[in-house]
Amino acid sequence: MAEIFNPTTLNAPGGAYSHVARVPAGATLVAIAGQIAVAADGSFIGKGDFEAQCEQVFANIGAALEAAGGGWGDVIQMMTFLTRREDIVRLRAWREREFPRLFPDDRYPPNTLLVVSALANDDLLLEVQALAAI
Repeated sequence: MAEIFNPTTLNAPGGAYSHVARVPAGATLVAIAGQIAVAADGSFIGKGDFEAQCEQVFANIGAALEAAGGGWGDVIQMMTFLTRREDIVRLRAWREREFPRLFPDDRYPPNTLLVVSALANDDLLLEVQALAAI
């Protein structure tokens, strides 16, 4: 299991993330492509609905983790892309509500948040990619 921590030499995180993850020797690194609000059957979920898109994006990541033989506790880094700056508040609220369920030990992985001008489809409000060490 990766060591996830916040060095005292850095400012405390301003949300549900940590600054550092250290992967032990022998772990298998799993890269999960950016996930969007598209269900397994190809249907788009949550047009204009940030909350619904969050649910689908994180469900997709969970499914990818499971397929790779891992789970949320194996995630060592995430990168989140938003298309609207005003959704930062919504993302933070979603993470503060849902991350304790996904990461019950409060070992939140490092996360980089970017606000971009667009994603692959104009209806996409967010995309999240992840790295895991299994």
